Amino acid sequence: MPAMTPGLVALRAEPVGPPATGPSELQQLRARGRIRGLLPMLGPAFVACIAYVDPGNFATNIAGGADYGYLLVWVIVAANLMAMLIQNLTAKIGIATGQNLAELCREHFPRRVSVGLWIQAELIAMATDLAEFIGAAIALNLLFGVPLFVSGLITAAVAFGILALQTRGYRRFEQVIIGFLGVILLGFLYDTLHIGFDGGAAARGFIPGFQGTDSVLLATGILGATVMPHVIYLHSSLTQGRIPLRDDADRRRMLRFNRIDVTIAMTLAGLVNLSMLLIAASLFHGTGLDVSSIESAHQGFRDLVGPGAAFAFAAALLASGLASSSVGTQAGQVVMQGFIRRTIPVVLRRGITMAPALVVLAVGLDPSRSLVISQVVLSFGIPFALVPVVLITKSPAIMGPLVNRRVTTVAASIVAGVISLLNAFLLYQTFFS
Repeated sequence: MPAMTPGLVALRAEPVGPPATGPSELQQLRARGRIRGLLPMLGPAFVACIAYVDPGNFATNIAGGADYGYLLVWVIVAANLMAMLIQNLTAKIGIATGQNLAELCREHFPRRVSVGLWIQAELIAMATDLAEFIGAAIALNLLFGVPLFVSGLITAAVAFGILALQTRGYRRFEQVIIGFLGVILLGFLYDTLHIGFDGGAAARGFIPGFQGTDSVLLATGILGATVMPHVIYLHSSLTQGRIPLRDDADRRRMLRFNRIDVTIAMTLAGLVNLSMLLIAASLFHGTGLDVSSIESAHQGFRDLVGPGAAFAFAAALLASGLASSSVGTQAGQVVMQGFIRRTIPVVLRRGITMAPALVVLAVGLDPSRSLVISQVVLSFGIPFALVPVVLITKSPAIMGPLVNRRVTTVAASIVAGVISLLNAFLLYQTFFS
C-alpha cells in the first residue's frame, strides 16, 4: 500500500479577501424548491453508473445465471453495495478538495507509485474499451447485421459524437447518458415481465457460496464488471467544481445531495445487473442450451420467449456499449491529465485504447469470451484505484471536515481486502491446483 508523503497540506479552496455576502450558488439552487433544487445536483453518479451496466456485465451476468442458476445472486448484491460505498467516497474527494483522485495521487504519493498507478490505469482503460466496443459491435450485428469490425468503427464514431456534446455544457452530456440508461432499464424491464423468475430460488442465492473454480472465475468477472476502476477516478472529476462551494457548510450540503445521487443511480444499476442474472437463471439454467456467448443468448431469447425479448436485449446492449464507451473515453482523459498533467487529442486516445478491441474483432476471436476475460482483468485493477481512495479520504489534512469516519475507513479497507483476496484465490486455483 503506497505511503502518503509527509507534510500534507489542506487543498480545499477557501475564499480570499472579504467574505462573500448573500446566498451562495448552492443556496440559490435549493431555494427553487425540493425537486427543482435537487435536479441540478443529480447527474455525476448517473454518468458513473453507466460503467456498472456496460457490456461486460451482460457477458458475466448472463454466463453466471445460465451456468449456476441463482448461486451468484449474492455476488451481484455485494458488488453493488461495494460500488455505492466506493462511488460515495470518490465523489466526496471532488467535493471536499476541488481536485480529482488522479491529481491528488500525483501530488501526495511518491513519484514511482504515481507513475505505476497511471500505467496500470491506462491498461485497465484498454480492458474497459475491449468490453464496451465488443458489446456495442455485437449489438449492431444482432440488430442490423453489420459486420463486427465495421460495427466497432461505428461505435467509435458515435462515442465521439456523444463526447462532443460536452462543448455545449455538462448537462447535455449527462442527459444523453441518462437517456441511454433509460433504454437499458426499459429493455430489461420488458424481459423480466415476460420471463419472470423463481422468487424462492432467487432468495436462496443471497447465501454466499461457490461451486468450483469456474464459479470463482465468474464471480471475479462479475465483480470486475460491477466495480469499475476507471470511474473511481472519473467520479471525483465530475464533482470537482460542478457547483461553486463557498465554505464547509456548502460542502456538507453538497455531500448530502451527492449521497442521494449515488443511491438512486447505483440502485438502478444494481437492479439491471440483478435482472440480467435472474433472467438468465430462469430462462437458460438447466435447459442444456449453449448460451456461452451473447449471440447465443440473444438467439435463446428469440427461441424461448420471442423476437420482442430478443430485440429488447439487443437494444439494451447497444445503449450500454455506446454510453459506456463515451464515459470510458472521458475517464481516460481525466486519468492522463491528473497523473501526468498531459492531454492528447480525444481521437488519438480513443484510437490507442480501442485498438485491442478492434484486433479482437478483426481476427475473429470469440468476442463473448473476450468480454468475460476483460472483466477479470478489470477486477485486478480495482485495488490499485481503491487503496488510494481510502488513503486520501482518511487524511484530515486533505479532506478537512469531510474526512472519513473511522467506520467508513474500516469498511472501505475491508472491501479492498476482500477484492484482493478473491483475486489471489482465483490465481491460486487457476495455476496451482
